[in-house]
Amino acid sequence: MATAEIESILDLNTLEQYCSAIGAGTLLKSVVLFEQLMPEYVGNLVNAKEAQDKDTLCSEAHKFKGAAGSVGLKRIQQFAQLLQHGEDAEWAAGHEAWLQAIVDNASLDLAELKQYLEAKA
Repeated sequence: MATAEIESILDLNTLEQYCSAIGAGTLLKSVVLFEQLMPEYVGNLVNAKEAQDKDTLCSEAHKFKGAAGSVGLKRIQQFAQLLQHGEDAEWAAGHEAWLQAIVDNASLDLAELKQYLEAKA
């Protein structure tokens, strides 16, 4: 995969700092934990949207943003960042597409992250 494409998916700067500080192997353990929790995170987002519960959707998006960011998942963190701000003018028109982008990319991005870290470990 081209570097520019990886940089759109992963926060390489943060990942390099983490790898220098704690090592790729230790970070990979955190990624495995995130992987176990991700279906619940994404499920909570989808359930809140289906229930048309904007407050819960925004709250869950905030949690997911933090979790994704903590392991360097840049693209899905950015969509969660948009999704958490229900007060923004763009939210009504964009939230369904942002949620769909999270659903569509979360597993793919996570696989890319694991491959990246495994190559460094």
